Amino acid sequence: MKFLPRDERRSIGIIAGSGPEAGVDLWQKVIKAAKHLLDKDYGGDLDAPEVRIISSPPLGLSMELAQNDHLVWPEIKKCVSELSLTCDYIAIACNTLNYYETQIRHLPDAAEMISMGDVVTGYLTQTGRKRVALLGSTAVTNLDDWSAYRSLTENFDVETPDQPDRLHQVIYDVKCYGGDHPEMVETYEALVKSLKAQTVLLACTELPLIQHSLKEKELIDVTQLLAEALVQKVYDPQAN
Repeated sequence: MKFLPRDERRSIGIIAGSGPEAGVDLWQKVIKAAKHLLDKDYGGDLDAPEVRIISSPPLGLSMELAQNDHLVWPEIKKCVSELSLTCDYIAIACNTLNYYETQIRHLPDAAEMISMGDVVTGYLTQTGRKRVALLGSTAVTNLDDWSAYRSLTENFDVETPDQPDRLHQVIYDVKCYGGDHPEMVETYEALVKSLKAQTVLLACTELPLIQHSLKEKELIDVTQLLAEALVQKVYDPQAN
């Protein structure tokens, strides 16, 4: 595979803040994905992806997005405007905030957004999966007008958790206590095991941080899919 020369590679802007660890997680996965893609062509620091991150604490209000839209959207617009000045692609390190995908794409002078919804649809289509479970905040799993994944049901059989409020609390617990809190891990594992679908989309940036021992299901980290899509855009001329 022939990659773009260093002086022609594009740059990535990451919006974080819901939570800040999610932005760090996406950045780390972008770096690892770049090393994996370039393989022997990765020559060290000069081949690392160019990344800029804005971590905005007010975006933590997205956990109750419907109630806080009037506060969250202006902050998203500000972050997009700042990153678009220097970045070719923008990604939001939060499944819930990807709800704003359409609005962002209608902003004048906004950089191209690579959305979690698009990369998930592409992955499921490419791999031929038709039935999946979706785990995330209630704003995501309700699959209503506030969900970035509402269009998934048009082409796929999507299972959501029977106890969405418990999962929502698990996400809050990861934000507060990290991914190894015993009671939280136990609750999470029970929720996953209760799902009928074999393939489970982790549509929340906190969920892949949980240190579980699950082996019964195929857990798909949406953040990893996003990182790989961003890296393809940066280095592979066929993806641009």
